[in-house]
Amino acid sequence: MLAFSEIARFAGTLFEVLFLFNVLIVVHEWGHFLAARWRGLRVERFQIWFGAALWEKEIGGVTYAVGWIPAGGFVALPQMAGAEMLEGKRESDSESLPPVKPWDKILVALAGPVANLVLAALFSLIVWVVGRPVSQSEATTTIGYVFPDSPAEKAGLQAGDRILLVDGHPVRRFQGMDNTAITWNIVRSEGSEIPITVERDGKVLSVLVTPVREERGLLQRKGLRQILILPEETPTIARVFPKSPAAQAGLLPGDQILSVDGHRLRSPIALNDYMLKHPGKPLSLEVSRAGHTWSVAIVPEVPVGETVPRIGLQWDLAGTMSIAHPNPVEQILVSVRAMTSTVAAMLSPRSDIKPQHLSGPVGIMRLYYLLFQSPYGWRLALWFSVLFNVNVALLNLLPIPVLDGGHILLSLAEWVRGRPLSLRVMEALQVIFATLIVGFILYVTFFDVQDLPWKGGKGPEMQFPAKTHSPPSPETR
Repeated sequence: MLAFSEIARFAGTLFEVLFLFNVLIVVHEWGHFLAARWRGLRVERFQIWFGAALWEKEIGGVTYAVGWIPAGGFVALPQMAGAEMLEGKRESDSESLPPVKPWDKILVALAGPVANLVLAALFSLIVWVVGRPVSQSEATTTIGYVFPDSPAEKAGLQAGDRILLVDGHPVRRFQGMDNTAITWNIVRSEGSEIPITVERDGKVLSVLVTPVREERGLLQRKGLRQILILPEETPTIARVFPKSPAAQAGLLPGDQILSVDGHRLRSPIALNDYMLKHPGKPLSLEVSRAGHTWSVAIVPEVPVGETVPRIGLQWDLAGTMSIAHPNPVEQILVSVRAMTSTVAAMLSPRSDIKPQHLSGPVGIMRLYYLLFQSPYGWRLALWFSVLFNVNVALLNLLPIPVLDGGHILLSLAEWVRGRPLSLRVMEALQVIFATLIVGFILYVTFFDVQDLPWKGGKGPEMQFPAKTHSPPSPETR
C-alpha cells in the first residue's frame, strides 16, 4: 500500500506537469486572441481546458470559460474558423460578419506560433540565469563502457577512447538531437557501416562499426540503430543497503568509486564486470567523498538464492552533475536544429526514424513527469519547455489546413485570387486534414501509452521532442 507521502508526491508532480503543459498551450491560444482583438476580428469564446464549461462569463462580448478536461484551451474566431465562416455568416445566429482582409487573417494565425516563441525566449532567459543541469555522461565524448560482443567491441572500440567523428560529423557531446551528438549520428546514420574516428593514447584511429537494432514486438516502436556503448561516467552511489559489504566498509550515498585494484572505472558496469571476473577476491576500491580520497577493502558476497557477487549498493544513474548557463540564442538555435534534424530524418527513405518514434500529448506529459522526478526537476522542465515551445511554433507553421500554417497558406491564396476558396473546397480540406491530424495523434498515442509505467514499457529510443536511449546500467547490490 502506498504511503501518504508517496501519494502526495505523485499528486504534486502531476499538478506541476499539468500546470506547465497547460501554460504552454494556453499561451499559444492567447496569442491568437490578442491578435484577433488588435485586428478587429470577432472573438466569440476563449476557453481554458476542454469539455463542458465548469465556469463561464461574458465580458465585452467575449465568453470566457473553464472546461473540465485539464488540457489546453481554444479561442473561437468565426472569421478564421471553417469554410462556413468564409462567406461572412455566423452559424450561431446568422448575424453578418464584416469581411476580414487576408493580411489580418495571416497576422492572427501567425500570432499563436509567435506567442510560443516569445514564451520559449522567456524560459530561455530563466534557464540562462538559474542554469541547466548537465550530467557528466551527457557532455563527454569519451567511451565509458563497451558491451561484450557488441558491434563496438567487434570493431575494436575500447573504454577510454575519445570519439572525434561519427559518420563524418565532428561531435562535442554524447547525447543530443543534432549532428554534434554521438547518439544522434548513430541513430541517424543510413549506411550499412558507420565510420567512427577516435583518439586513443594520443593516436587517431578510424573504424567501421556495423550497427544493430533492438528487437521489438510487432505492435511496439521499432528499435533504432545502436552500437552498444555507454558514455564515461564516474560511478556514484545512490543507495547503500543495510548490513551489506558496502555498508560495513563505511560507504555512503554520494561517494564516488574511482578505481578498483588500481584499474580506473569509467562506468558503474565496469565494477560489476570486474567482480564477475574475480569471484571471491577482496577488492581495493579508491573512494572519493567531498574532495577526500582513500582506499577501502571490500569482499563481495553472493546473496542467498543468487549466483552473482554483490557489494550492496545502488548506482546514481544521473552521475556527476554540473550546471551550465547556455545563452538564450544558443538554446533557441539548438531547439530549431533538433526539430529540423528530426523532420529531415523522417523524410529520408533510408532513415530508421519514422513517425512512430514521435510522441503526442501523452508522451510529452510523461516526459515532463519524469523530469520532475529529478532533484533538478524545475530546471530540467524549464529547459525542455524551450525545446517544446519552439517545436510547437514550427509545427503549427507547417502549411497544412487546420494548422496555423494552413490558415496562412489559404489566406495567401485568397490574397492572390482576390477571393477565398469555395465553400465546398474549404469544407473538404478541413475535414480531410482534421481527420489526418487526429488519426496521427491517435497513432503516436498508441505507442506512447505502451511507455507508461503500468504497461511495463522501456520507453522509446526516440521521442518528439526526441531523446536517445542507451542500455541502462544494472544495480550492484
